[in-house]
Amino acid sequence: MMKRLLVLAICLTAFSHLRAEVVLPRILGHNMVLQRDQPVSIWGKASVGEQVQVSFAGQRRSAQTDANGNWMVVLEPLKASGTGRDLSVTGTNTIILKNILVGEVWLSSGQSNMEYTMRKNSKVARPFNGRNPVDELQYADNDSIRIFLVNRKELIKPDPTHRGWSVARDSALRSFSAAAYFFAKELGQKLGVPVGMISSAVPGSRIEPWIPAVLMPDGDGEPGKFYQPMIEPLQPFAIKGFLWYQGESNCFLNERAQYTDKMKMLINSWRTAWGRTDLPFYYAQLAPFYYSKSDGKIKLEVQSLPEFREAQEQALQVSNTGMIITTDLASDINDIHPPMKWEIGRRLALMALTDTYGVDVVGNGPVFIGMDIRDGKAELHFNYTGSGIYSKDGQPLRCFSIAGKDGKFVPAAAVIRNNKVVVSSPAVKVPANVRFAWNEADQPNLYNREGLPAAPFRTDRPAGLINNELLYTNN
Repeated sequence: MMKRLLVLAICLTAFSHLRAEVVLPRILGHNMVLQRDQPVSIWGKASVGEQVQVSFAGQRRSAQTDANGNWMVVLEPLKASGTGRDLSVTGTNTIILKNILVGEVWLSSGQSNMEYTMRKNSKVARPFNGRNPVDELQYADNDSIRIFLVNRKELIKPDPTHRGWSVARDSALRSFSAAAYFFAKELGQKLGVPVGMISSAVPGSRIEPWIPAVLMPDGDGEPGKFYQPMIEPLQPFAIKGFLWYQGESNCFLNERAQYTDKMKMLINSWRTAWGRTDLPFYYAQLAPFYYSKSDGKIKLEVQSLPEFREAQEQALQVSNTGMIITTDLASDINDIHPPMKWEIGRRLALMALTDTYGVDVVGNGPVFIGMDIRDGKAELHFNYTGSGIYSKDGQPLRCFSIAGKDGKFVPAAAVIRNNKVVVSSPAVKVPANVRFAWNEADQPNLYNREGLPAAPFRTDRPAGLINNELLYTNN
């Protein structure tokens, strides 16, 4: 806690002429959503020794500033409320924050696929006629969804107008993360409470800049570059959990176990920073893209993406995490930015609804958990089958390959029998291993009937990697 207060003191040095007055961090402002059912911190700067009082929802809390002029009060847990109320902060001066709601607050981060704006969303190909997610900007006017877009250069500075939060509509929404917005929309509809979304993402960023620099002293990938100005100043604003969509830049580096380690480091460091080791962390696996055709310094193969996805999946070893599958969302495999961000947001929301909120929905697509060899065929078992697995487009199952002990994989036929998948090839008399969606361009059609695609896998997973059954039951 002292470290956070020290950071705030440093951030506000340029505003020393305002020290006689109460100053709030930028994340505290009009229209914000406060997290329900958790202690809520309100903090800022004022004159040394000044008494500051905070009033909201019938609560009054006061604190005296320390030797550096820092103060903080903690409100008792609040119940959800869609009625806008005032929050007052009084010292030498009084600040009244207007139209404050109480509900669920999530922080989304990553690189360009998380930053991908609603403005871009409005220009993609329409998936069907009539009202659809491409037209969302025309219809969005939900006062219960509030958004806060982090500006890398401004978050550390106070805003005397306190207008960082906005209702999710008009120009503010056009510049906001599409995936984060559609997550909030789905969550709000299912839970019936206000939702506040914070988006802090940088296109092209690797994972290292989002990890505290002290944890990665070698300097590779500029650790801390975005964490310090774009994540740390948000603490200790009460949140429910994190959303993450990143990895493309690290995939181009052909990372494997290194990325898993960095994911674990990021997840644990963010949870530690918020003082909550159990905060949910949900993320998106990378979508199909021709990484092998890129002109980067490192030459990639068609299996580089599936192996990187496997590294993403291994981060599920950290408890209270979840990963959505996106193998079906790339309309153009030459485009690293899948357009259907509404489905990214929806799938992340489904995962949060089932795992965090206990809502009776299916949050995962089918996950491979075991294989039996019978009569020259491989019988595959899956978890998260929902109300049954099927071919979504009605065509034969695709993207399966099979190999004998010689390790030579060939395309395989696959059929569904008794909610299992039976895989075979006349070229492999005694199967030993099966792979599914193990090519960067693969777009499989195996789903559960709740509309969620099966996760890529290989049964010949290298020694040392955790198998799917343990990974997915860990959360």
